[in-house]
Amino acid sequence: MIPEPTAAAASRPSEQNQNSRDGANSSGAVNHSEDESGNENRQKSVRRRKRAHEGSENVKRKRAKAGRSSVRRARGSHNKQRHVEAVTLFEVVTMGRSAMQAVIEDWIEAYVTDRDSSLLDLISFFIQCSGCKGVVTAEMCQSKEDSDVMSKMVEELDEVASLQYKKFLAFPWILTVTWPMDTDSVEYPLIQSGPYGRWFHSEFCDFVSVLVAQCQHSVIFDRYLMDTLISLLTELSNSYVRAFRHTCTLAAVKLLSALVGVALSLSVGIENSQKLYKVQRTKTARQKSTPQLERIQKKITELQEKRVEIESMMDIIFKGVFLKRYRDVLPEIRSICMEELGLWMKLYSSAFLSDSYLKYVGWMMYDKIPDVRLKCVLGLQGLYGDPLLLPKLDLFTSRFKDRMISMTLDKDSEVAVQTMKLLVLISKTSDDALSPEDYKQLLQFVYSSQRPLAATAGELLFSRLLNTVTPASDTQDERNEEEAHERRTSARLKALLQFHQESELHKHVVYLVDSLWDCGGALLKDWATLTSILLQDPSSHSTGLTLAEQAVLVEILVASVRQASEGPALAGRSGAKKVMSAREKKIQMDDCTKLTEHLLLVLPKLLSKFSSSRDIVASLMRIPQYFHPEGPEAENTQAVSSLMAEMGAVLDLHSGPAVLEAAARTYLALCGEETTWCATARAARDSLVQTWADRLTVLLEDSLKGDCFSADEEKTGEFLATLKKLRAFHNCHDLSRWSLFELLSPLLPAESSRGGAPPEVLLEVLQCLCYFLLWSLNTSHETLTSRENAVAQRLQLRLFCERSHRCLSHPDNVVRQQAFLGVCDVLTAHSYQLHVWDPTSFGPLLYTPSPKLQRALLTFVCMHVFVGPECDSQSRVSENSEVERLEDLHKRRNLLAAFCKLIVHGVLEMSMAAEVFMFYMKYYNDFGDIIKETMYRTRQIDKIESARTLALCLQQLFVRLKKEQESGGRAHPGVQTFTSIKELARRFALTFGDLVKFRECVVMIHRNGIEFVFQEFSQTPETPTPPYLSFLTILSEFSCKLLKPDKKTVFSCLQKHTAEHIIDLREECWQPLIYYRASLLAAAEGEDAVSYVSSDRKPNPPNRSPFSKQKLEEGKSPCPVSPVDSKISKGHRSNFSPSHQERTTDMDPFSLPLEPSARRLDTEGTIVSTSNEVDDDTVEIEL
Repeated sequence: MIPEPTAAAASRPSEQNQNSRDGANSSGAVNHSEDESGNENRQKSVRRRKRAHEGSENVKRKRAKAGRSSVRRARGSHNKQRHVEAVTLFEVVTMGRSAMQAVIEDWIEAYVTDRDSSLLDLISFFIQCSGCKGVVTAEMCQSKEDSDVMSKMVEELDEVASLQYKKFLAFPWILTVTWPMDTDSVEYPLIQSGPYGRWFHSEFCDFVSVLVAQCQHSVIFDRYLMDTLISLLTELSNSYVRAFRHTCTLAAVKLLSALVGVALSLSVGIENSQKLYKVQRTKTARQKSTPQLERIQKKITELQEKRVEIESMMDIIFKGVFLKRYRDVLPEIRSICMEELGLWMKLYSSAFLSDSYLKYVGWMMYDKIPDVRLKCVLGLQGLYGDPLLLPKLDLFTSRFKDRMISMTLDKDSEVAVQTMKLLVLISKTSDDALSPEDYKQLLQFVYSSQRPLAATAGELLFSRLLNTVTPASDTQDERNEEEAHERRTSARLKALLQFHQESELHKHVVYLVDSLWDCGGALLKDWATLTSILLQDPSSHSTGLTLAEQAVLVEILVASVRQASEGPALAGRSGAKKVMSAREKKIQMDDCTKLTEHLLLVLPKLLSKFSSSRDIVASLMRIPQYFHPEGPEAENTQAVSSLMAEMGAVLDLHSGPAVLEAAARTYLALCGEETTWCATARAARDSLVQTWADRLTVLLEDSLKGDCFSADEEKTGEFLATLKKLRAFHNCHDLSRWSLFELLSPLLPAESSRGGAPPEVLLEVLQCLCYFLLWSLNTSHETLTSRENAVAQRLQLRLFCERSHRCLSHPDNVVRQQAFLGVCDVLTAHSYQLHVWDPTSFGPLLYTPSPKLQRALLTFVCMHVFVGPECDSQSRVSENSEVERLEDLHKRRNLLAAFCKLIVHGVLEMSMAAEVFMFYMKYYNDFGDIIKETMYRTRQIDKIESARTLALCLQQLFVRLKKEQESGGRAHPGVQTFTSIKELARRFALTFGDLVKFRECVVMIHRNGIEFVFQEFSQTPETPTPPYLSFLTILSEFSCKLLKPDKKTVFSCLQKHTAEHIIDLREECWQPLIYYRASLLAAAEGEDAVSYVSSDRKPNPPNRSPFSKQKLEEGKSPCPVSPVDSKISKGHRSNFSPSHQERTTDMDPFSLPLEPSARRLDTEGTIVSTSNEVDDDTVEIEL
């Protein structure tokens, strides 16, 4: 709460001076509120408590007197600085440090003249800063040890007057603070949100520091000001009121911090005086001046006495405030105490840096609030960063080392990062503080998902292992500085490789490089040394690397190139900077230029050397993706040609997926329009593709005879390798001009006949044809220049869909899945092109998949995606089976997502989504997000049709369940129970959040459900009820989403369908209808009756009344109706009588009268629609 500062007034007799503490008791008051009603309440409270405040009659006179004194001080300050117009010290805090210094100087002058008046102004300042608008009353006290006085120190409430009182001793006064009771529930200045709270905190701390700094050479040692101030802050910091406790604790610890500065200045003065004294004593007897020595010695003694006095004040504050508040219930107070304690131990280590003070920091590192733990760690960083303080921290380090190590796993990321920085400091300053096991645990954080924590752990790794490694060879063999540098770098890399091999936590080198980038960037960007180590002959050097170490070193090289080119953004690692500065962009550009200049020349040699190693080559072929296209070496066509030649040679040797994917992406980067070497790269790529196409044509002529594929194992392997290369490049490059569709489409079976291609060949063919059609659709705005081309494209699309349809029944599961994904992707891309196409030009012609194909796709999803849950549980046997289960789940999610895209893009009818929606609850953990997103997208397209699909889903499930029950056979896995269908309906209802927006959808669901139940029903003695009557119980889950007018409409619709039939609600067979009508009627009254009506277990629980929670219309507060007795059995419930309502109304005059009940519920018999005989003030409930 922010007080409204008024003129501070203090009443004191004019003859009260320094010796007034020995006189009779007098009283004074400082008023901070001008509310007349508040004054009346306070006067009533005083009379009620029978306290005689003699000085209260002179409040106005004394207020005027204090106001005149404050105005005089303000005018004196105004003569010095014209912008200072504050009347109270509280207003000074709002005017900045310059005005603060001027007013504090005036306050000191006033204190010297009349210290009691000035002290009361200072006391009122701290009361106001606590957000209190109350009254401070002061009376004199003769002795601190008076038992009668100490018994009067109270803090209590006066609930009748709505006031709080705190009476405490601030010697020589007994202060009584009176304030409103709601003070603790309102924000006070220190905790206000926004910039004002932070600004006030800073200015308030500055005020205390400036006050002590201005008084340190004068009144601070008068044994009156500091005693009163410390007594005030100590008492208020022990208050039950949060505002007083928080504000005065902050003031007390800041006061101690300011006293620490005074003590340090005194220590400097003592040290300088002692040096001067020694100099004077070393002079000869003729030059000695005894009086001067005596003056110096007297000054030293005086300074020492002052320092002892300051230390005594600090000890009083520490014991009176810190020891009571460092474990306060308020986290802000604990944080303040820990922050200031760390400052005291660092600045004044001679008095505070000992185990008796360090233990508090160690204890509070176990605090449950992250900010408190953070303040402890930051304070310890300041201590461990000073080498002179380290000897005093040995015992603390050994005692709390385990806790510090465990805090690196803190749930708060900032605490974990700062703790890691603290441990880095400890490791640098002490070699034996951390054991090898500790280092092993800490160094694993280089693989952390938080980049700041990983970078700090990388600093520890670099300083501990990499920066201390010396080359093993003798320095005499090193002829020059370059060789010495290479040896040092080689030794560091050897240590890094050893660490990576010993670390079994993570296998991704890119995260290790990212962690070391900030501290070891120079080592990782030394690409010349890295490549020279890789190119050197192992036999010619004693420190040769093994093939596994060379593979890891190549990964480090690639990761460093990526880091220099793209920055620290990594998947799965957060905390990196998202915006780069101009300097960082300049460094990144320079690094890209350097790596392009060097690696463009060296990379062909590396590819030639490691051409037989598939993994190493796959890593090396990713490097050209990060080349800078505008570098000075970009015009070196000879180097580019050499690189293209080596890459082509590698592709002739390897056909693995990693090598082919890296090569395809690299050619894509090199063939870009903005690159200088695009012409050379495109020529090399076209040459490769033409070679593969020619080879494939020759192999097909020899192997394909009609529809029969016949080839030996060698030719099949060669054919498959060529297909894989074309498929990998077709994924990234447009290869339409090589007419691969006409070349490969004969391999797809025209009908289910024998002699087809092997499954692995069919898999590659399906992918190649899918990529061909996707590229054809994507570039159709360029290639379709006539209707003939559009017709040819549609024929290709139809042929692919028909052939893939036949592959959906292939014996091999992988072929079936690829055929399904290919059809879904092609149809989705075709639908997208139709939506974005310009109708004035040629474009792709409309193609609609046949109904047979649509049913086949839906059947495939139901058979291959929604498999039995027992399969999932049986696969959790070992780690390998768990990995296989996750991979299979990932494939099934891709299949479901591809099918849902067809529905969202309008390729399939929205009603086909009903088969997918019915598995929403059963497979919620596996596919819930995909199905929910499909609901959201379809609702955006057509919310009415989407709601109709939900209703169709529930109806289909219910019909299947009904047929299963009628057949009496064994339960089918695809049939869900009635309870699960009901729960699915409830979850569907929860998706309709905005009742106004989706009111038409909910009404349509109810109408559709009612028609589904009563459609074509002809009542006979054999069939007295509709066969699907139980569906109304499921439909009741949507009743809570109906608005009141819509509930009446739905009820009318229900009455219309039931009016044609003879219905006896007393019979058990009509219970679903009773159930559904009850949900509509109870909801129409604005009650929360659906929750008990739609219960799965008990339609009518005996311990809850349908009228127990009434909600008034238009958001009004509920009527004061007492709950119905839960012990009443199935008989009549107790009635709510008018007398009961009157009594309740008398208790709460602001409550609304109870609305009369319009209906009476009897779930055993009938529902009476309207009862005019019931009294308006009585609600009768019969169960």
